[in-house]
Amino acid sequence: MAQLVKLLDYVSRYENDLSHYPTQYIRLKKSQWERMKVQWENGANFSERQEIPHVDEEQLEEGKWFTPLLSLFGKRKEREFEPEEEDAGTDESNELDMFGFNPNVLSSPGNLEHLRKLFLDQLFHFQLKWASSTLRHSSHLDARFMKDTLLRSFTQQLPDSFLLFYYPILQVKKAPVEVDVILVTPLECLCITVVEQEDIAAFVASGDRFWAKKVGTKESRILNPLIGLNRMEKIISGIFATQGIDFPIKKIVISRNGYIDYPGTPFDITIIDRRTYNEWFTSLQKSTFPMKFNQFKAAQSILDNVQTTAFSRLDSMYENDNNE
Repeated sequence: MAQLVKLLDYVSRYENDLSHYPTQYIRLKKSQWERMKVQWENGANFSERQEIPHVDEEQLEEGKWFTPLLSLFGKRKEREFEPEEEDAGTDESNELDMFGFNPNVLSSPGNLEHLRKLFLDQLFHFQLKWASSTLRHSSHLDARFMKDTLLRSFTQQLPDSFLLFYYPILQVKKAPVEVDVILVTPLECLCITVVEQEDIAAFVASGDRFWAKKVGTKESRILNPLIGLNRMEKIISGIFATQGIDFPIKKIVISRNGYIDYPGTPFDITIIDRRTYNEWFTSLQKSTFPMKFNQFKAAQSILDNVQTTAFSRLDSMYENDNNE
C-alpha cells in the first residue's frame, strides 16, 4: 500500500516525523497481516459480528506493539503501556500511537484473497485517519475520500515504498496553491494530473488553452490540463532547487476511463489513457526498490511547504464537555 503522506490541507502524522512513520507503518502492517492470517489459518470464528471495543489512544513503549485487529479473532495478550509524559515540550514525532480504528467482521472470509481484501479495506480507512489527524490535532475528513477509487487503488495496490500526496495545498510565496497528485517513488517524483469525466469520453489534446471533449455526438471543451500540470512541476522543481535536491520529476496525464489523442505530445509529458493505464499501473506495482535517502529528502521538502488546517482535539473535547 502506497503511504498517504498528505491529503488536501489535512493535518498528517507524517508531518511530525517523516523519517519515523513510513518505517513504523510498514512494520505494523506486516505484523498485523501475519497475525491476522495465522488466526484465520487456525480456524478463527468469523460467523458472528465482532467489533473491537473503543480504546483511548496512548503512547506505547518503543518496541512493544498493540494489535487491535487481533481482537477480531481472539483474545490478545496484555501489553504494557508507557504513560504519556505531561510535558508541553514533548515532541509529537516521538509518539508511537496505536491503531484507533474500529473494524467489523460481518462474514467469514472464504479464502486468503478475501481475507486480504478485508485487511486492506480496514487499513485503507486507517490510512485516512493517519492522513487527517495526530494525537493532538485533527482535520475534518470529507466522506467522499472513502469512495475515491483512484485514491483507494493507489494506496491499496502500489508498493509501501511509494509516498503519496493527494491534491495537497502548497504554500508558494505565502500564497496557497492547489495542485494535483504527487507520487514520490524511490527513483522519481511523479506529478500526475487526472482527466476523468464521462466514461469513454475522447479528448483531443493540443497546445491551446482548451482541449476538445467528445462524448458520442456531443462535443464540448475543457481547460487544458497541462496548464495545471506544468505549474505543479514548476513549483516542485523550485522546491527541490531551493533545498539543493537532485531528484527526477516526471509529468503524467492519466485518464482511466477515457481516450486522449495528442499527436504532438511534448517530449516531457507522458499520456496514459484507458488503453495504456493497466500496463502503466502494473509497471509501478512491480517496483521492488526500497525507500531511498533522496526520496525522503524530496518528500520532506514538499511537506515543508504544505498548508495545514486543523483544530485541537483537546479543545474540541472541552467544548463537547461544556455543551453537555
